[in-house]
Amino acid sequence: MSSFQDNKTTYLFASCKTWHRPYFDALTEDTGANWVWVSSPEELIEALARVTPRYIFFLHWSWIVPPSIWNHHECVCFHMTDVPYGRGGSPLQNLIMAGHRHTKLTALRMEGEMDAGPVYAKRDLALSGTAQQIYLRAGALSVDIMLWMISATPEPTPQVGEPTLFQRRTPAQSRLPKAWGLDGLYDFIRMLDADGYPHAFLDYGEFRLELRDAQHHGTQLTAAVTLYQLPNEANDGSDN
Repeated sequence: MSSFQDNKTTYLFASCKTWHRPYFDALTEDTGANWVWVSSPEELIEALARVTPRYIFFLHWSWIVPPSIWNHHECVCFHMTDVPYGRGGSPLQNLIMAGHRHTKLTALRMEGEMDAGPVYAKRDLALSGTAQQIYLRAGALSVDIMLWMISATPEPTPQVGEPTLFQRRTPAQSRLPKAWGLDGLYDFIRMLDADGYPHAFLDYGEFRLELRDAQHHGTQLTAAVTLYQLPNEANDGSDN
C-alpha cells in the first residue's frame, strides 16, 4: 500500500495470484483512494481489524469467505461465466471443455451460496489464448469494473434463470485425453496453461510429461514438454 490517509475511502484488493499485483499498484497511484492488498485469509482478517473498506474486491481467491465478513462488508467477487449459467468451480476450463469461445466476466455480491449473489455488472470476455492470457485479460477487465463501481456505486440485481452448476476439476483430470482430435487437444493444453495450475500431462514409464505453449498449425500440434521423474508409487506403467 502507498501512503494511507484516514480521509480517503478504503478498498481491499484480495487476490492470491501475483499476476494481479501490477493492477493493484496502478490503482494505488491513480485513484486517490486507500488500497490494501491481501493475499491470504490471515491478511484479510488483519486488514479488517485496521480498516473499514467500502468494498472488498475478490479477484481470485482460493478460500471460503466466512459469513462474518460478507455479512458485514460489501464483498464483490468476479466469476468468469454468464451467471446463473456456470456457477461453481473451474469456470474457465469447464467453459472451454463445453466448446465456448466467449463468455461474460460477472461481478457479483458475495453471499452464502457460491456464485449465487446479485449482479453488479457483466462484461464480454474472449476465451482465446492460453489460460494465463485469459486470466490476465480478466484481471484488467475486473479493474475496469471496479473503477466503474467506485464511481457509480451501483445496486446489484438478482440473477434470473435456472442455474447451471460447474464442478471443480481435480489435478487428475489434467491427463491428456486419448481419443480427441487436434483441435480438442489444443484447447485442452491451453486451458490448463497458467502459472500455479496443474498443466496437461502424460505419464510415460517413470516420467511425467507436462505440456505447455501449444501451437496449432493445420495438421500439426506442437507444445513445449517438460519431463519430471515420477515417484515409484506413482509409476504404474498405465500409459506405456
